[in-house]
Amino acid sequence: MPSRNHLDKIGRKKKKKWSEEAMERALMEVKSGRCTVRQAAREFSVPKSSLGDRVSGRVTPGSRSGPAQLITSADEKFLVEFSLYMSKHGFPLTKQQLMSFASSIYKRQHRRVAFSKLGQTWWLNFRKRQEKNIRIQPADNVVRGRTVCVRKEAVDQFFHLLSNIVDARGLRNKPHQIFNCSETGFQLGRKRLILSKPASLGYKPAPGSRDHISVLACFSAAGEDIPPFIIYSKAYPGGVCYKTQGPPNAFYGWSDSGFINSDLFKKWFLKHFIPRAPKERPLLLIFDGHKSPVNLEVVESARKEDIILLCFPPHCSHILQPLDAGLFLVLKQRLASMLGDTWTSDTHFAVSKKEFSCVFKGTYQVVREEEGVRIVQDGFRKCGLYPLDHFTISEGHLMPQNSIISASAGSSLCTSVHETHSVGDLTAAVSTS
Repeated sequence: MPSRNHLDKIGRKKKKKWSEEAMERALMEVKSGRCTVRQAAREFSVPKSSLGDRVSGRVTPGSRSGPAQLITSADEKFLVEFSLYMSKHGFPLTKQQLMSFASSIYKRQHRRVAFSKLGQTWWLNFRKRQEKNIRIQPADNVVRGRTVCVRKEAVDQFFHLLSNIVDARGLRNKPHQIFNCSETGFQLGRKRLILSKPASLGYKPAPGSRDHISVLACFSAAGEDIPPFIIYSKAYPGGVCYKTQGPPNAFYGWSDSGFINSDLFKKWFLKHFIPRAPKERPLLLIFDGHKSPVNLEVVESARKEDIILLCFPPHCSHILQPLDAGLFLVLKQRLASMLGDTWTSDTHFAVSKKEFSCVFKGTYQVVREEEGVRIVQDGFRKCGLYPLDHFTISEGHLMPQNSIISASAGSSLCTSVHETHSVGDLTAAVSTS
């Protein structure tokens, strides 16, 4: 990061006191032979050296002075549009995220460059150039923990945004074009043993006896599903049986944690959701983007395919996620029943990593039955997403407006840390609808 003295020097640089129009007139006089470079510079009040550079061809007339812009004006305009789109749809960007996306654009143009040249100086210049289009504001300091309660203003804002989108895009009576995707986890391993105290002191679980698998499910408000995305932790199981014996047309991936991340979400969206989604447009996809933040490719593809991405407010999934409202509970109960166990909130399913997809295939059949379709539809209705009804959310879940809680937020898209900002859309002149 550049030193403060270096940044101060940038601010103290002399501002250009001549206009391009004056420079162009002076250049015409010199080229016509009516004046020398010195005479034209004095007459039109432009720097002699700058005029000489244009006469000799070292500088192209009309070009900006100084070092070349790291990102072209067209790409910078796209970056602003992308930031405004994200803000409007519930994904306000932090400074770090915006610079990460800018670095991605830079690397597209300079594929042989091993690292990005974008730094604090670029950020300060970008803010200055785009001060009329975006506003930088501190992130919210209110506690976002669901164990306390959910902020009323956040839920109100979400439903206001959802209502505007549904009405503007004609989705009020099109449940098959409104989708929700959500992730649930399964802890694998043998059943817990109840041992006497002396024995338990020496008991150690066998290495690798537990594992984690998560499933990303996606359903429309009409109860129609996109085949599940099964995510393994650390690596795929050996062989191909986990694919051939799993749910029909299921998608597979892995991550170190066994949970979805930005790269896996991009893979799922581009290679699985878009090919299998209905052909009618527009589509609305609602999800918790704070757990799996989207990237440039996802937003570009969504806008090209006329798919609207909408993010739930932070830590509101327990009251707004339709799939959390019933379907996931039924799936876990059925899985435990198939394994001859009773499901509780801390159940470890006694099934191996290789066997999981085969067992889950039988469990997932519930979504093909009338009961499963009804459960999904009830989930959308309970959460007020379809039919759209803000008043289904109980006041007991909400934090009174203007409540003040002095604590810092955890890690989210708008992390409340010093020098972290969110990019908001207040004075946007660029349309992103």
